[in-house]
Amino acid sequence: MAKINFGGVIENVVTREEFPLEKAQEVLKNETVAIIGYGVQGPGQSLNLKDNGINVIVGQRQDSKTWGKAIADGWEPGKTLFPIEEALEKATVICYLLSDAAQIQLWPTVKKHLTPGKMLYFSHGFGVAYAEKTGIIPPADIDVALVAPKGSGTSLRRLFVAGKGLNSSFAIHQDATGKARDRILALGIAVGSGYLFETTFIKEVTSDLTGERGTLMGAIQGLFQAQYEVLRANGHSPSEAFNETVEEATQSLYPLIAENGMDWMYANCSTTAQRGALDWKDPFYEATKPVFEKLYASVKAGIEAQKSIDSNSQADYRAKLEVELDTLRNSEMWQAGKAVRSLRPENAPAVVKEEELV
Repeated sequence: MAKINFGGVIENVVTREEFPLEKAQEVLKNETVAIIGYGVQGPGQSLNLKDNGINVIVGQRQDSKTWGKAIADGWEPGKTLFPIEEALEKATVICYLLSDAAQIQLWPTVKKHLTPGKMLYFSHGFGVAYAEKTGIIPPADIDVALVAPKGSGTSLRRLFVAGKGLNSSFAIHQDATGKARDRILALGIAVGSGYLFETTFIKEVTSDLTGERGTLMGAIQGLFQAQYEVLRANGHSPSEAFNETVEEATQSLYPLIAENGMDWMYANCSTTAQRGALDWKDPFYEATKPVFEKLYASVKAGIEAQKSIDSNSQADYRAKLEVELDTLRNSEMWQAGKAVRSLRPENAPAVVKEEELV
């Protein structure tokens, strides 16, 4: 393992230099890796595994929309694409990539096929970490581990195709064969990780649920909406409010942060912007830290997990979700965003109607 200094804290990480793809291929040469579920993570991970020379199959419900998507992506029924139970039977490594709610529902079926020596692979610690709520308790004679890419399956695939990698966490919950570590690191490299850092199932799910509700999604939408509404209430047009709230952030400033850090982004902005950012960061910090503390406490207590299980397991969950997403999609801010995106040079239409900007 490589020792890396993370802000004064030394951590061990696994890189492609010390665990190259050739080593991963050797470790996995006799494995049949079954991707169960073809939703958020399934496509990216399965296609990356296949392109990296791993023997991979996909298990999916034949009556689902994603069965057709899998075929469109090049998976062949009867050869590399199978009904879930058939894929489970063939697999030596079962990548359990269904949604958390779907994992709970399918668990009795999956458990039947967890014969000694197999590996049960997750990309999220939810099911195992909250076993008292989910009922997902793996048998003692199999390996149980996770690789959690720090991004969507779409991002994982795009970076892989571009010759890059997405950092991932890994954790070993159970090592029945004595080979769990090599197996999970090989899988982590083969799915397209740039490097891997070690964690535990409970730490992965706790940080993940906090991040999704916080700076990755929930907090960002809340901040965007608050600033946009203040600008609109004070007479700024939709295009101006969106550009100053979202477009400049995502297209100009956030990429600079990704490239070299927040200090570097500050240094590449005007002195007026620097002064304002430095003056106002503390009031925003003081206003939001109590919210993050409340959020983390809710995650740690299992409240967020229970909310997720209760809502996602309802028969009409998808319909209710679509209503909420539709409200977000049709809000003025994101409709303005749709028009702004269409005006980017690579997307610009011949003529943009005035009504598309309001």
